[in-house]
Amino acid sequence: MANRAPQINFPGNLMKYVVFFVVGMMILSILTSTVFVTIPPGHRGVLFKRFSGGVVTEKVFNEGFNIVAPWNSMDIYDVRINEGFEKMDVLSKNGLSIAVELSYRYKPLNEQLGNLHKEIGKGYVERIIKPEIRSATREVIGKYLPEELYSSKREAIQDEIFKTTSEAIKEKYVLLDAVLIRSVELPPKLKAAIEQKLEEEQLSFQYEFKLDRERKEAERRIIEAQAKADANKILNASLTDKILQDKGIEATLELAQSPNSKVVIVGGQDGGLPLILNN
Repeated sequence: MANRAPQINFPGNLMKYVVFFVVGMMILSILTSTVFVTIPPGHRGVLFKRFSGGVVTEKVFNEGFNIVAPWNSMDIYDVRINEGFEKMDVLSKNGLSIAVELSYRYKPLNEQLGNLHKEIGKGYVERIIKPEIRSATREVIGKYLPEELYSSKREAIQDEIFKTTSEAIKEKYVLLDAVLIRSVELPPKLKAAIEQKLEEEQLSFQYEFKLDRERKEAERRIIEAQAKADANKILNASLTDKILQDKGIEATLELAQSPNSKVVIVGGQDGGLPLILNN
């Protein structure tokens, strides 16, 4: 006869303990993930009461450890400033197609998370922000010419897009922090024409600057010459023979004190002015 493997018989109480242990671990695992909720830094929680009122809109749960009844649930939102990107083709004022890439910064309003979760949900970026960004961009750029978007009014255009979008979403519990135009792509021929025009305008500006500088220099010289002429006129009118003779005597006295050898003849010139002879 073949030998049979020995059979191990567990006592009935031990089997019950094993079953209880497995069931307990399963229940503990479920409770750990639903009852003990940790909200990470930069996030907030919104409570949903399954049997007593639904979404709690009057209270937002802060980051850290929170205890939630097992029949309720907690939805966690990132309340830090985030950045999104959008690229689209829009028409300018003259009907040309322009490819524009935007970036935008946003965050949900902390104190309004309950209303945001109840009325819109976690997909608020796709449902609210992006459609409004697209609509505002098309509306604003449609009022400008391509060269204005490419150069002179780019900052004003992005500010107008930001203002239009902010007004559209201000009642949707979301804060728009900024809208920036990252890049603008024009048709190659149009881009080349705009760049040539800008270069010509720059050259014209430099030429006007040089002309203005030369004009001011000429005016300065005229004023300087006129001042000298007026000064000489006043000086000539004020000089007399006695004043000249007195100035000559003063100069003679100063020269007489000089160590250089010389001969000074007083009254040797017309008008009695000294005559100075060097050895």
